[in-house]
Amino acid sequence: MANLTIVSKHQNALIALAVHAFTASGVVLAMLAAFAAFRLEWTEFFAWLGIALFVDGVDGPIARRFEVERRLPTFSGAALDTVVDYVTYVFLPAFAIAFGGFVGATWLALTLAGVIVFTSAMYYADTRMKMKNNAFRGFPVVWNGVAFVLFVFRPDDTVVIAVTLALAVLTFLPVAFIHPVRVEKWRPLTLAVTLAWFVFAGVSLAYGLTPPPGIAAGLLLTTVYLLLVAAVQQGLEMIRR
Repeated sequence: MANLTIVSKHQNALIALAVHAFTASGVVLAMLAAFAAFRLEWTEFFAWLGIALFVDGVDGPIARRFEVERRLPTFSGAALDTVVDYVTYVFLPAFAIAFGGFVGATWLALTLAGVIVFTSAMYYADTRMKMKNNAFRGFPVVWNGVAFVLFVFRPDDTVVIAVTLALAVLTFLPVAFIHPVRVEKWRPLTLAVTLAWFVFAGVSLAYGLTPPPGIAAGLLLTTVYLLLVAAVQQGLEMIRR
């Protein structure tokens, strides 16, 4: 019986470690994305980040399915996830925005990148980032998505600066931003729009970040919806009160 207990504990630990290893693979994908960014291969860069985003999207449900916290209580999956998320959602996209040719002055590009990584680090430390309805409080530092849209549309320098600074400020304001899965209100529509965004993004990636006008329009419209829907819900709720 004692031997069976020992075997069971080892099996539990191995299962949990396998799930954590899957999560940690995100930093390997991030390293590959960094190599692509160093070569200024932006399509490849976003392809690696896209795979990392997929890993981040499924590792949580897998961890809950196998109860990894119970199987290996001495290992913090949340801490590991935060490390991976900061690299893939914040640090690498900031690098891309700085060196993607959006602003001419090096000092300005580095300043924008510094604003992104600093404000995002502060956001990750805020324990109030989730609202009661599971929406995010403030811009949830999804700079990978922001960088992708900027690379597709290549807006004017002033637009890039304005968007970066506005989102950095919104990081600290009590404005709601959607969590496509956990926010129940309008969830079917939001999930459909989220799926459409990924389809448009995938096609844009296949076209080397220069998609046809119809795909670009779809990407823009779905981006605007995901950016504003939670704030609209928040505003309607305040009006009802």
